Amino acid sequence: MATLESELFAARNGALEQKGSIHDDATASKLGFRGGTVAGSVHMDQFPPLLLRIFGPRFFEAGGLSLYFQNATIDREKVRAYAEAPQDVMTPIRVFMKREDGLEVCEGTASLGDHSRSALRTRDLRGADPGELRILGALAPGRELGVEKVRLGRERQEQKIARELCSGPLDWYTGPSPWGGPIAAPSTAVELLWAAPTRALREHTGKAVGLFGAIEIAHHAGPIFLDETYEVTGRVVALGQSPKTEYLWFDSRASDPQGREVASMRMLLRFMKQSSERYAR
Repeated sequence: MATLESELFAARNGALEQKGSIHDDATASKLGFRGGTVAGSVHMDQFPPLLLRIFGPRFFEAGGLSLYFQNATIDREKVRAYAEAPQDVMTPIRVFMKREDGLEVCEGTASLGDHSRSALRTRDLRGADPGELRILGALAPGRELGVEKVRLGRERQEQKIARELCSGPLDWYTGPSPWGGPIAAPSTAVELLWAAPTRALREHTGKAVGLFGAIEIAHHAGPIFLDETYEVTGRVVALGQSPKTEYLWFDSRASDPQGREVASMRMLLRFMKQSSERYAR
């Protein structure tokens, strides 16, 4: 089985100036990180050029990318994406990313059509007794996270590419695509699918610092177009904790004006206990 690999790319932390976030050097250092972290969604952008070689343009119509993040990177650290080319494109394939020194940044799967066997859909999500949680204790699996209309304007994606904040820019992200107008890169799809649910979470998490632990983006009737308005819904899937974090898994979906489910996301959000007033000694 051949393994395809991308060029080394110096991934950028485009949120360095977000004081109090995990992307801010001072905040991240206090929480034990080497510096402000690059968002996992930025690393997702490095995979489509490889996946187009395997799946073709259908990746943006019915493809999925499912990643579990293992080690955070900081601004301008070089990383390389890998994808194992299969004999059968209808079977989920292994994908992963490594830092220049060989440290694994993330691993998971890419799929076409059927995403039920993806890395995150097959992962054991059993968590803790919600009664033991201090940050997320008011939430429970099945809790709805609102409904919101979200418009994807092309300007933000164009600015990311101009600032070299997109790890694998394609011409289709800013100009004509096989489907007509420009389409969303994975990081832009994450922005679409996470904003509304996380707004509903903020009243529960207080000032706790959060970070992405895992992300899956799946296209069902894609692609996701820019300059389009989608209805986004979200729902809590599981809750749990580790020695340093409380964490939450949620699913979200984006539907077009005709009511078709265009894309979905499964996300793991971690909240640092050390950053929360609810763990103050």
